[in-house]
Amino acid sequence: MTKAFYLTTPLYYVNAAPHIGHSYTNIAADCLARYHRLRGDDVFFLTGTDEHGQKIEQAAKAAGLEPQAFVDGVVKQFESLWKLLNISNDDFIRTTQPRHIRVVQECLRRLQDKLVHKTYTGWYCTPDETYWTDDELQKLGLGANPLCPTCSRPLEYVTEDGWHLPLRGKNQDWLHRFLKAHPGFVQPSTRYNEVMSLLEQPLPEYLSITRPRQRVGWGIEVPFSPQHVTYVWVDALLNYISAVGYLEQPELFQRRWPVDVHFIGKDILRHHTLYWPILLHAMGFADDAMPRLVFAHGWWKVGEQKMSKSLGNIVDPVAVVTQMLADQPFAADVYRYFLLRDVPFGQDGVFSEEALTGRLHADLGNDLGNLVHRTLSMIERYCQGHIPSSPSVDNLDVVGGQRALADAATGLVPILSAAMERIDFSSALEEVFRVVSQANQYVEIAAPWKMAKNVQAAKQLPQVLAVLAETVRIMAIALDPFMPSVAQSIWEQLGMAAAPRRLADVATWPGIRAGQRVGERRVLFPRAPSKPA
Repeated sequence: MTKAFYLTTPLYYVNAAPHIGHSYTNIAADCLARYHRLRGDDVFFLTGTDEHGQKIEQAAKAAGLEPQAFVDGVVKQFESLWKLLNISNDDFIRTTQPRHIRVVQECLRRLQDKLVHKTYTGWYCTPDETYWTDDELQKLGLGANPLCPTCSRPLEYVTEDGWHLPLRGKNQDWLHRFLKAHPGFVQPSTRYNEVMSLLEQPLPEYLSITRPRQRVGWGIEVPFSPQHVTYVWVDALLNYISAVGYLEQPELFQRRWPVDVHFIGKDILRHHTLYWPILLHAMGFADDAMPRLVFAHGWWKVGEQKMSKSLGNIVDPVAVVTQMLADQPFAADVYRYFLLRDVPFGQDGVFSEEALTGRLHADLGNDLGNLVHRTLSMIERYCQGHIPSSPSVDNLDVVGGQRALADAATGLVPILSAAMERIDFSSALEEVFRVVSQANQYVEIAAPWKMAKNVQAAKQLPQVLAVLAETVRIMAIALDPFMPSVAQSIWEQLGMAAAPRRLADVATWPGIRAGQRVGERRVLFPRAPSKPA
């Protein structure tokens, strides 16, 4: 049985509309999923929504709605955004779905003999639905009336009875050994070091598995303790196994688990790298059945500030795509390109309209768009719209840089593969656009418009245009994971709409049928008309 490549985003908490951070994670996951499909892999890409907990209860009450009606409305906004951004998820799980609730309750039954019933007294962040112990806050230098270390909002001091899973002792020792033996479990390396540093100190003594129903009514009932509901973070984490058939579809689960990549933001690192593996370990998952990689990416900032609803500096991806980029026929792809190219994945980025339009005009308009437009225009003008035949790479003329361009284009597969293995989207795009720049330089050196006016040079013109067409074909394949709609448009403009795009075909030269008619041309990245002074 061939295992699927399984990747996930976190479940997004639906107390409010989605923002740029949500879109960043899903675009990254979508890019990796599309890349693996381009390779021919069986892919299962999961995203979804986290719909229980105290914060949802409060938001629903403020909106004058029942919790289920409230989350149903917000979930529609997430689903609409994923459609707008061309997100190709294979499943969308909601924690209010019966398939998830059944698995959560069965997992709690299986954990019951490992749980301790006790009273917790300490700090709780309702916006993050996260517990903080006095020890943790003191280590961070936070004294009286502390603010949440993650979101900087006030913590509430609570006393709650419930069921808890021990973290210290055997569980912490096991996780420390596991992470030392699997240094690739957490990426980037700075996050791995952060987790290892946490494990060098005693963890909180217990992980809360439940919350009292009298404090939180909106949650999954604990099957052996009806006066409690499942702690929302435990509920959410279990989606990664409930969505792939755990306990209910063993063959499906065997084909998809373990997950290959969990994409998360760095603010939920400890939930996914401390609590999640310990939960799995407590349920009997062996070391080789643990998630293979947790990749914690950075934050997008406005200026020097992390985006925050309370600060009012949230970037709305819908507004960016439909308003800021309203003049762009492939606005979603422009947005995708900017997020994936502008900063190395894992680091923090700064969002601004100037940076976005800079990438649009320089990389996309002047480089990629210009290459596609003039290549197809010249084929239309000088070859009556039919793509000339190209010799094999070995038989290309060295003079004029044809062979060098073909080598650069056909050699992209191992370079792209190495970058995507590292989940380094920025570097992958940099390599693709290096070939785009090389192709544009080749156009300037060859000057087909001059060749057409010279009887002798005109004999070489078809081969020059064939080389450019083949390069454009390869760019369409290489860009497919990053800018799927742009890649499809280029493909159609080349007259290849009926042909599949496959990564292996990057190394094929020639890959276009000689004499193929180009399709209808379209400007990929039009310049907005100048505004009056």
